[in-house]
Amino acid sequence: MLTLHVIVLALVQGITEFLPVSSSGHLALVPMLTDWPDQGMTMDVAVHVGTLLAVCLYFWRDVVAMLGGLTRFWRVRSDPGARLIWHLVVATIPVVVAGVLLKERIATDLRSLEVIAWATLVFGLLLGIADRVGMTVRRVEHMRLLDALVLGLAQALALVPGTSRSGVTMTAARFLGFERPDAARFSMLMSIPTLTAAGVLLGLDLYRLDDWRITQEALVAGALALVSALVAMAGLMAWLRRAGFMPFVIYRVVLGLALLGIVYGYLDL
Repeated sequence: MLTLHVIVLALVQGITEFLPVSSSGHLALVPMLTDWPDQGMTMDVAVHVGTLLAVCLYFWRDVVAMLGGLTRFWRVRSDPGARLIWHLVVATIPVVVAGVLLKERIATDLRSLEVIAWATLVFGLLLGIADRVGMTVRRVEHMRLLDALVLGLAQALALVPGTSRSGVTMTAARFLGFERPDAARFSMLMSIPTLTAAGVLLGLDLYRLDDWRITQEALVAGALALVSALVAMAGLMAWLRRAGFMPFVIYRVVLGLALLGIVYGYLDL
């Protein structure tokens, strides 16, 4: 891959992973809207690993609490770290099941421009509705296992490119009445189990390939994604403490309509 290609992929992933705009959709758009070949799942996962490290660094207090909670896993009611682990476990189950059942379709049929366009538009509008009607009375500390399951089911929808894992889980959290920063916080923490699993699989793939060039590209892309994701997370959390999701809704609606115009021949690339 060209150096510019690697840089663009890393920045796209880092900036969009935790913003409610769909990182997978933007990554799929890169080869569609340029003359570059599809980067493939290996590079997609490499930049996701970079964002995994970013979320662990940004929410290091939560990560430390969960590591401590591992030794008190059964004390769900009295230990915040253990309770957070349980919630993440429950929220991860639906996406694991859906990923196993839909693995082939995700890698092929669902990466079409038409699917990305409709998902970008529809789920962007849902985010706007949720942010407008959702109450702001609950925090992560108020979460129940049923809430975690609902957020997990929402996360499974993000296997469709363009949906946005962070966007759809923030949408569900806002419908459940969680405050905006807390909706974003738990959404980002939900990425840790899935991104960890993806990172392990990537490591095994790179080991089997035994190709230093591909490994080097993956490492560079992951490092750039790490830095850009930290900047994007900090900006998003600062914004949500004083405002809502409407700028992201507008962006998604405009992008979705533009992509639909391309798909149905009203606009030219």
